[in-house]
Amino acid sequence: MKTEYRTKARAALLEFLQENSDRGFSAIDLLTYLQLNNEAVNKTTVYRNLDRLCEQGVIYKYREPDHEGWFYQYSKEHAHCNAHMHAKCSQCGKLFHIDDDFVNEFKEHVLKTYGLYVDSGKTLLVGKCANCAKV
Repeated sequence: MKTEYRTKARAALLEFLQENSDRGFSAIDLLTYLQLNNEAVNKTTVYRNLDRLCEQGVIYKYREPDHEGWFYQYSKEHAHCNAHMHAKCSQCGKLFHIDDDFVNEFKEHVLKTYGLYVDSGKTLLVGKCANCAKV
């Protein structure tokens, strides 16, 4: 069994993700945040911590359209975050967990109409949230 080290950097990373659980961040965003908050970390440390938190189901890892790398979001309250669809506001970055009933209906429609099996955990809808659409 692996020993899990509790480091100051991991605690700061996790605290930031928890406080911003409605948005996702790239590893570079997180590295920059930690460095600006006086944490002596490098990219390797950040990626290692992100990988471990993903394995533990504490954070959700996903790709966004039009971006190369991975994004990370706190998901402890959403234990099965990799199993359902998400939506993201293209303006403020807020992430939404899509209702499973709607997702199942959507997946059935896409399969019946297009013969395509939708992978819910890898599907991200992009649009503007109601708050940003007002502006």
